[in-house]
Amino acid sequence: MSLSSLPLSYCTNVHPGRSLDEVCEGIHQFTAPTRREFGSPLAAGLWLAQSVIRELSEDPRRLDRLSALLAKDDLVCYTLNAFPYGDFHSVRVKEQVYLPDWTTPERLGYTKNCADVLARLMPEGTEGSISTVPLGFKQLPREDDFLDRCLDNLLSLARALDELHDDTGRVIRLAIEPEPLSVLETTDETLTFFSQLRARADVVGLQDAVRRHLGICYDVCHQSVEFEDVADSIAKLQAADIRINKVHITCAIRLVDPANNREGREALARYVEPRYLHQTFARTHRGDIFAAIDLSKPLALAPPPDYADAAEWRIHFHVPVNAETLGPLATTREDLKRALAAVARLEYAPHLEVETYTWDVLPGSRQPSLVDGLTEELAATRALLADLHLT
Repeated sequence: MSLSSLPLSYCTNVHPGRSLDEVCEGIHQFTAPTRREFGSPLAAGLWLAQSVIRELSEDPRRLDRLSALLAKDDLVCYTLNAFPYGDFHSVRVKEQVYLPDWTTPERLGYTKNCADVLARLMPEGTEGSISTVPLGFKQLPREDDFLDRCLDNLLSLARALDELHDDTGRVIRLAIEPEPLSVLETTDETLTFFSQLRARADVVGLQDAVRRHLGICYDVCHQSVEFEDVADSIAKLQAADIRINKVHITCAIRLVDPANNREGREALARYVEPRYLHQTFARTHRGDIFAAIDLSKPLALAPPPDYADAAEWRIHFHVPVNAETLGPLATTREDLKRALAAVARLEYAPHLEVETYTWDVLPGSRQPSLVDGLTEELAATRALLADLHLT
């Protein structure tokens, strides 16, 4: 059994980064102090929006500035989050985070540029990863040729990543991130898509490039919200030879016995907020699953019969990974433990990244400072790995 020996990463999409100055300020104000408090090596899983990537591409000296800042603060970067293309901290993000989708030249070009930047940032002797949108969002309009265009663009990216490897010796892997109500959300949908992708790659002679460079980002929160057995899910991906290039160490909210848990529903209503999408799934006692696009106060406080009579709800709201409970609410932390144990049994070591981006929209006025909260999450994750004898 083994997990990545690289420094544990945390994703910097938790703080604003609409310009290089903002990214550097976030590293100075949050990432570097967290590294000092954590007391162990730490990686910055940088979120570099398109506006930042454009800055870095226009003037190589700006990339030198970023590299120097990371080195000064004893930080490394081997993974990027290229899921949010634009402003991830605007007043309302919601479904816009899935745009542009993988049918567009904008998404392809942005991801290629991210790979070029990462190839210069990552330490010698390591491989890189870039997480990205799961093609698009099911609730947004899609053309009939949506899937074909996604496949073509992903094959173009695989070719570009292969050429980047030839030119620089750097291996960078794309990590497509299944998410509730996205075009790729379940493990079975992911298996089907990768079968189609590989069939198309075989036709155009890119089968080796696709297998080397294209895989998934396994966000534990997302698959837990789907009520999937995370250990079984990871085993299915392994059996299909679909590489997990990155694991997002995350937890979701659980509401058990909603009909008889008014206190829990009232607590859940306080998690309704205007910025991010919080897909809400309910599983009945018969095993049927219902999904709502977003959490709302009417849903929480006066749920319809299918939700009121459910055995449990799960909500796509990333909550601190060290939390077993949130007052009368539970979390999916047990799934996180099972997922990490399953990942440890793989024959390779995916990148590991804590990704709780919702700190500033959590309810309540007694939340810890961001540095304290991040440090507690990272320490709790380190303890989970130690429990697996994988320090």
